[in-house]
Amino acid sequence: MKCKINRNAAKVLKKMLDSDDATGKMVRVFVTQQHGDHAHYDLKLDTPTEHDEIVKTDKDIDILLDKRNDFLDGVWIQYFYVPREEFIITNPSKGSHTH
Repeated sequence: MKCKINRNAAKVLKKMLDSDDATGKMVRVFVTQQHGDHAHYDLKLDTPTEHDEIVKTDKDIDILLDKRNDFLDGVWIQYFYVPREEFIITNPSKGSHTH
């Protein structure tokens, strides 16, 4: 499976991973809703299960993706500071997005 992260997202995710709550956890991207040909995504700190693939990114952050869900393969995690601070997770190969 594949996952990309932009520089801003890497900074914010590293901060999340450095917090006391994050001990032993990793960043998981998951599907919140699926509508036919597209899905909506979110992320959280979580521990791996037997269904996960640990996907290495070029930003030295590993992402947990559930291998059973095709919509997670190819997600792109971005973080923007304007117009407001937020993660935007999309999957260009699936025409899907979230805020």
